[in-house]
Amino acid sequence: MKFLDEAKVYIRSGDGGNGCVAFRREKFIEFGGPSGGNGGRGGNVIIEVADGLNTLIDYRYQQHFKAQKGENGSGSDRHGANGKNIVLKVPMGTQIFDEDRETLIHDFTKVGEKFVLAEGGNGGFGNAHFKTSTNRAPRNANPGQTGEERWIWLRLKLIADAGLVGMPNAGKSTLLSKVSAARPKIADYPFTTLHPQLGVVNADGREFVLADIPGLIEGAHEGTGLGDRFLGHVERCRVLLHLIDATCEHAGKAYKTVRKELDAYGGLLTDKIEIVALNKIDAVEPDELKKQKDRLKRAAKKTPLLLSGVTGDGVKEALRALVEVIGEAPVSAKAKSAAEAEPWSA
Repeated sequence: MKFLDEAKVYIRSGDGGNGCVAFRREKFIEFGGPSGGNGGRGGNVIIEVADGLNTLIDYRYQQHFKAQKGENGSGSDRHGANGKNIVLKVPMGTQIFDEDRETLIHDFTKVGEKFVLAEGGNGGFGNAHFKTSTNRAPRNANPGQTGEERWIWLRLKLIADAGLVGMPNAGKSTLLSKVSAARPKIADYPFTTLHPQLGVVNADGREFVLADIPGLIEGAHEGTGLGDRFLGHVERCRVLLHLIDATCEHAGKAYKTVRKELDAYGGLLTDKIEIVALNKIDAVEPDELKKQKDRLKRAAKKTPLLLSGVTGDGVKEALRALVEVIGEAPVSAKAKSAAEAEPWSA
């Protein structure tokens, strides 16, 4: 299954059916009167959160969704049938934006949640509706109202308790693979992570969901590298674990680069609680490790944790620090089930 977190779709609700002009004509019944029925109501466009969905891949192959029109009224006071609704299934964490990609229409956070995005048009009245004591034989009926139509954007933001951020090759995927059952791609070149990954982490008997996103480099907010489009997946996290590669040229500069990109992206990411950790401590000499730690401490204005995703040194302490922030109430079971499912593959 390919991972798709954004899709543009066209939706249209059903038109209402037309009202009917008809008169009752039967043998031996004089002045039968009007008998035109009303038109049926058009179908609605409904968006519903479905359990078991982790991506918007379904909307890559179908972009147009139209609800059924209401049927026209007919004689003998027969009303037209209502049009059937059309239901679009989306994963939890999906947001609906208007065509301008800025106006938020709705944000889904619960499984089973429904939202009527476009209401069907009302059916028109038949001539029987207009009968009065002074107008015994009306010869007019209303047409059905037209439905609503619009283009919308669907954007998926993963729901996780904690998020991993950092530059490419900071060891985020390695750490995720060590502390959870997730199996992200790991290699010795940048941008091995091409889409977000989720993993369920058990720390001291308490479970939480950890999200890993592709690395950030300088200019990511302008589209450099993979850009910052995946940062939306850590917007819902309660805490960020910022990993810095101890083998990089300058740990302090690497930290400031990522923080600059987080600030340029917005979304209140820089206001989230941040735990800073120096990773790959097993790959540097003690003297170099002390220099990098001091540089990172000056840049972050806090003492960083020291850990190694390969050997496991310091990993438990980092997980305990995350658990302290997350508290007793992790995210929904839906996020946990999504993380425990088979990882996405491109």
